[in-house]
Amino acid sequence: MKAIRFPKEQLHRIKYTKLTKEEIDRRLLSVGAGPECRSEYTDLLEGKQIKIVTDNGPVLSYTFKAGRKLTLKEDKSAATEAGYGALTLGQVVLFSHMVTGTQKGFNVILDLKTNLVTVLEVWFSGYKDLREVNRQMYYGYVETSGVEAPKGRHHLTNRIEGKGFYWKQDTGIETLEFYPSIVSSSFVELTRLGGELTFCGPSDYIMINDELYIYNRVECEMSGIMTLYVLDVQNVNQVGMRLGFNEKDELEYYMFRGTGDIVGQIAHFEPLADQGEKISFGANMPQMTEKGQRIVYRPLSMYPPMTEEEVHAAVQKKTAVFLEDGLMGGDRKMLPTDYLAGKKITVRCDNKGPVINYRFDDMKKLHWQREGESQWHEEKYEAFEPAENLLYFCHPLSNTRPAECKKIVVDFSTALATCVSSKLGSEYMANEVSYTIDFGVLETEGITPPRYYRHAYTDELVGGALTWNYSDGLSSMHVYSSPHSYSWTIFLENGAFGMQWSSHADYVKLRDDIYLFTWVEEACNGTQGTIIINNRTMHDCGFAFHVDKDGLNLSTIGAYSRNAGSYDIKKYFPLKLR
Repeated sequence: MKAIRFPKEQLHRIKYTKLTKEEIDRRLLSVGAGPECRSEYTDLLEGKQIKIVTDNGPVLSYTFKAGRKLTLKEDKSAATEAGYGALTLGQVVLFSHMVTGTQKGFNVILDLKTNLVTVLEVWFSGYKDLREVNRQMYYGYVETSGVEAPKGRHHLTNRIEGKGFYWKQDTGIETLEFYPSIVSSSFVELTRLGGELTFCGPSDYIMINDELYIYNRVECEMSGIMTLYVLDVQNVNQVGMRLGFNEKDELEYYMFRGTGDIVGQIAHFEPLADQGEKISFGANMPQMTEKGQRIVYRPLSMYPPMTEEEVHAAVQKKTAVFLEDGLMGGDRKMLPTDYLAGKKITVRCDNKGPVINYRFDDMKKLHWQREGESQWHEEKYEAFEPAENLLYFCHPLSNTRPAECKKIVVDFSTALATCVSSKLGSEYMANEVSYTIDFGVLETEGITPPRYYRHAYTDELVGGALTWNYSDGLSSMHVYSSPHSYSWTIFLENGAFGMQWSSHADYVKLRDDIYLFTWVEEACNGTQGTIIINNRTMHDCGFAFHVDKDGLNLSTIGAYSRNAGSYDIKKYFPLKLR
């Protein structure tokens, strides 16, 4: 049976218009009345005057009027009037407004019990993609005449690092949201984008108290929309706001209430005494010194798309096959095997898939031919035995344009085979790998292949989280967050999780607790990784296929794994995989 590639959105392929400052100005004319909301706003602030003093930030003096109107005096500037919206969650009130005649606004989270405040100033046209929302956090308090200013503050935290939530807003929007990092989050849009892909965005986590937290993210490299909410982890409720331009270039500015479920908690690895109040990026990471600055993964800026001619020139310049210092070189790789040396096999895939004869001359050299072909082709290969009698090998197809390779699993216990055929180039980028997966059987002397049984796609890994240690200096974590995608997160120097990105992925079950997992870093550097995960030995083995301006690299990869926990999320995906 030829494996079906299930329908999927192309990651980050949504075409977003490069809006000009003038276009953004025109669209912001509609926000004078304040944000929209399906739920009823609170009138708790009506008739009140409050003065908010922030540390190293503005002093905001508010007068709240009837009809959801306020006046704001920022520092010593003249007062301006704007519409606003306000929602309460327990002892907290969140109110949001734009500043009339500007591209900026304020979102204020006020703790009525402690008089502590977090202010998020937001603005457009602060980055080269002007539609992207920028934000700056300020911590402070409400000034009360005759009362000493409180010494405490809301602050950054890792107390909810690792949590995962299902949320449903009063708008009907449903999401899965994961906090596997202290500077990023990942999310699956179950309703807006069909629930097939995971997306990531730079995020902040702020602690109000043990039960109440502030979360925000901006969808950088995508729409640029900001989502902000206060969440109650005890009762799993939220109040929030969303600001920005969607894929239709429509301005979204609304507030919402939501309810949800906690879908799980995965591990985090900073020292136990570290509560995340300060983020230690390390000397090798950019230092955050400018207003609103965040560590943001911008793949297409880092890896500009190449043309087919540029790719071909790079391949001619250098082609590195199975060198020790490959893309993810390290001493955690599985040792290669000589199991196949001297053997002759045929890999026969179903439904007009590849049918290939192989002669393995020794541990490093093979000959292959397509069925019906008279000529044999010689290639280098690498092979691993991730479980007894289960072999995984890879070889290039020399002198192909675009460059191709085969990654093949053959099981000498079941006579099953899976072939991953990869080549450089997709409909989007010439340096992006595209691939097909074909299921079939192994034919060799002394083994009778099954007629009907095959390897198959699976969702058994979905919801899981595994750390991967490639070498002393390179570790990451995978979160398998949907049946068709995943995210990866790198460690900061103190063991906390940092930058994060996501990709389409496919999962194939080979045996109990053993899976083939493949992904392409789409709209990014174009690399394909294809590994076999053995959840009994907690070790993987595999291959990376990649091209950049310096040349083509087909390399081996491998790492030791730890189980970091899981999220119970399969029930949110309607399509059940085998």
